[in-house]
Amino acid sequence: MDLVQRFSRPHLRRPRAVIAFTGWNDACEAASGSVGYILGRSDADEPFATIEPEEFFNFQEHRPEVDLDEGGTRRLTWPDTRFYAAPAPDAPHDMVLVMGDEPSLRWKTFARTVAQVLAEADVEEVVLLGAYIGQASHRQPVPLAGAGTNPADLARYELSPSSYEGPTGIIGVLIEACREAGLPAISVWAATPPYLAANANPSTMLALLRKTSEILRVPFELAGLERLASDFVDRVDEALQDEDDDLVEFISSLERPALDEEDLGELVTEIEEFLRGQG
Repeated sequence: MDLVQRFSRPHLRRPRAVIAFTGWNDACEAASGSVGYILGRSDADEPFATIEPEEFFNFQEHRPEVDLDEGGTRRLTWPDTRFYAAPAPDAPHDMVLVMGDEPSLRWKTFARTVAQVLAEADVEEVVLLGAYIGQASHRQPVPLAGAGTNPADLARYELSPSSYEGPTGIIGVLIEACREAGLPAISVWAATPPYLAANANPSTMLALLRKTSEILRVPFELAGLERLASDFVDRVDEALQDEDDDLVEFISSLERPALDEEDLGELVTEIEEFLRGQG
């Protein structure tokens, strides 16, 4: 069984790729939302390739969805990974945009399959996007960290090197697959405020896309997203006027220098209690 379904062979100019997955790597839908934003402003209507889901998903965890079209015909939508060709006429490089659900099974094979499709499209460089719940305030610049096949790139793009050790998501596995394939790759991770964990966050998306544009040297039209981010901050500030002093103090504490372990434990307890109260 061929793991990739190919619909066309894109003809792109020295393409760069941007990749995001829903799931563990995608707090506040910031990573997938960023790629979706670029895709929505491109001419890429249909994917040029998809990875077949049968080998990589547990369908009891990622169930297919049933939709009805205007004529009442029922159609199944399966979890998949989609590759789009997005020309960028104002830049020296075109784009390959990759979106999908984080797979459940056979991550090594999956990651190598993604790298294979990128190589077939002559992709020269890859940015992988992720987002996590971190010590961040909506009133301050979004903290960004990174990892990559060349650690020197982190300093060049002013990304804090990630010191995280522990379980990883598909983004971490894809970095290794790109390294194996000799494909330069860098992951950009944005921290999202813990008290906004249930909300899509345009400010985080904006930070990810600005950094992606810098790394890949491809301009994005971000005016619409900048307005959304500004409105989002204003609405959060307005909502906080009606909240109790404990939450306001918690947010202020996020804006101070790094916390010690005891203070951080107390803050985590407070935010967990707050989030439970919102359920």
